[in-house]
Order: sequence, then C-alpha cells, then structure tokens
Amino acid sequence: MIAEKIKSFRTALQPKGSVMKAIFKHILWCGAFGFIISLLHHFDKPVSQPILGSVIPSIVLGLLLVFRTNTAYERFWEGRKCWGSIVNNVRNLARQIWVSVDEISPEDKDKKITALNLLAAFAVTTKLHLRGEAVNSELEDLMPSTKYIKLKIMNNPPIEVAFWIGDYLQEQYNRNCLNSYQLTSMQELLNNLVDNLGACERILKTPMPLAYAIHLKQLLILYCFLLPFQIVDSLGWWTGLISALVGFTVFGIEAIGLEIENPFGYDANDLPLDAICETMKRNIDDLITLTPNARERKDNSIIN
Repeated sequence: MIAEKIKSFRTALQPKGSVMKAIFKHILWCGAFGFIISLLHHFDKPVSQPILGSVIPSIVLGLLLVFRTNTAYERFWEGRKCWGSIVNNVRNLARQIWVSVDEISPEDKDKKITALNLLAAFAVTTKLHLRGEAVNSELEDLMPSTKYIKLKIMNNPPIEVAFWIGDYLQEQYNRNCLNSYQLTSMQELLNNLVDNLGACERILKTPMPLAYAIHLKQLLILYCFLLPFQIVDSLGWWTGLISALVGFTVFGIEAIGLEIENPFGYDANDLPLDAICETMKRNIDDLITLTPNARERKDNSIIN
C-alpha cells in the first residue's frame, strides 16, 4: 500500500510526459498578475469586481475544455486502433504467406522472405510517412536495393510497398502456388492495411478547426485575466497563488489536447510507433525460423 502511494506520488511529480514545460510561462503570468491585483487591493484601489464572474461562466469554459480534450483523445484512440489493426493484419498476412504459398523452385523461399520483410517495411514507411520524414536507412535491410532506391522518389512510399506485396501475391497465384480463395483472403488483409493507412492520414490531415482553437485560447486568457478581480476581496494575498493554480488547471487541459491530437510524432504522449514497428519486425523474424508441417513432410518425402 505504501509502495503504491509512493509510486503514485512520483508519477504526479515526474516531468516526462507532463505539459508543465509548455504552460509554465502561462502559470507565471497568471500568478504575477494576481499578485499585482492583490497589491493594488491592499492599497485600497478599486480592483475588486466580483460581478466579472458572470462574464465567462465557469461551466461554459469547462464544457469547451472537455469538448477540446475529448476530441483530441478520440483522435489519439482512433490512431491507436489503426496501428493495432496494422499489427494484426501484418501478422495474419505474414503467417498466411509463409504457410500457404507453395515453394516450387529453390528461390521461392527467398522470395517469400522478401515479401514478409516488405510487410515490416509497410509499417516502417507508414510511420515515416505520418511523421513527414523521408525514406531512410531503417528500410535498407527490409528490401532489395533496387526497391529501396525507387522508394526514395515516391510521394507515398507505403502505397508503393503495398503494390509490391500485391504484385507478389498475384504472381504466386499465376504460378499456381496459391488458389483463388487464398489469394482473396490475402488481398483482403492487404486492403485492410491500406485502409488503416488512409485512416491515419485522415487523422493527420484533419486538424482541430483553427477558429475553435483560437476562440478557446482567447477565452482562456480572458478568464484568467478577469479571475483576480473576482477573488481578490475574498482571498487577499492568496490571489496570486490561486490564480496560478487555476491557470495551471485550464491551460494544462488545453495543452494536453494540443499534444495528443496528433499521435504520430515523438512527444512522450504520442504513440510508440518505433516500438510497434520493431515488434512487428521481430514477429516476422521469428516466423521465418519456423517450418510449416506441409513443407516439412514434402522435404522428407523428397529425401526418402
């Protein structure tokens, strides 16, 4: 019980993942302005105006902040679901290719390994595409050099990788290494990958409406500006501290929404895309080490 409380206390104070750095200046300004108002009140200046509390009702500001945060979290969660679907579809498609595609010639196994690595490359290119980054050396080991060079000049690298995978599946069907049902099943999984890419692009390219973001920021500033005039008569010298705490609350909520509305970057609160891609690559490497029973029986029959 004590250990859990200590851990909870440490979590509350840890700087990583916190928005404190983003809102620190706002908190200082709120506290400093509140202190100035309390100082003027101390010298009997007419700064106490409780009626200003009705200018921006707290419930209105609260609802706007809740809507802002919920909208941002919906984008974050949809992005996570898309990447979860990418992981599942990559695993299923890799398993089906490795087990179902017949190996007729000696080089067929190498082609299957290349196709499986292209599935990992699809995830990596999707990550780079969503981050607005160019094709880099992270992809060199996942495809032949000719494909890597060609990928550098493509506007949408994940689509090109998906094309190569689909072309491989169609080729195996034409060589009678796949039947029509297997091809249809694999193409459906590949289509799901492209659909997930499109869903992530929709999140990325549909930001919060600018007018809403500007209006919310204006209301926050106005609310924190009027707050000391409302509370100085009751709190006196505590006005600066309370104003800073309120600023910490409202600007913190807004900053959280800003940070998670695009979940594909490098912020501490963004999705761990590097770790997800690395996990898929390890899964595919493990799959390649396995030998399907059908192929093993075929090899044994050839030996005998």
